[in-house]
Amino acid sequence: MSVDVETDIAIARPIEVVAAYAADPVNAPEWYANIRTVEWVTGPEVRVGAQVRFVARFLGRTLTYTYQFVDVVPLARLVMRTEEGPFPMETTYTWAALDEHSTRMTLRNRGEPAGFSKLAAPFMEPAMRRANRKDLVTLRSVLEGSA
Repeated sequence: MSVDVETDIAIARPIEVVAAYAADPVNAPEWYANIRTVEWVTGPEVRVGAQVRFVARFLGRTLTYTYQFVDVVPLARLVMRTEEGPFPMETTYTWAALDEHSTRMTLRNRGEPAGFSKLAAPFMEPAMRRANRKDLVTLRSVLEGSA
């Protein structure tokens, strides 16, 4: 059973601000509740081929995984993929200007659970949806609070 969760939010900040902040993995622990630490494996540049190691906590488990950037379109889209761990996943951020002062950000996670995670898949999708919504609300608070 594959998992595919997409959530979005309107943020009252220009697309340049939202995209720059969200695309920088170093900021992830500030707005992703489950991400504990982030470490660049390659140089600290968001580009195709760059790699970042995350340590996260999800459904009571600590997960360490390395994402590779596979698609980077400034101010439009960022796609990261990992094949590691029990849940190979692709995460996509997209940004669309609603006007010159606000942005719609979409966060999509999709993947194919393996091993034990396969059994938990029916519970993972709703949990991921709740977590993504909370994370996007936090992101909006962080960015609008700095307006």
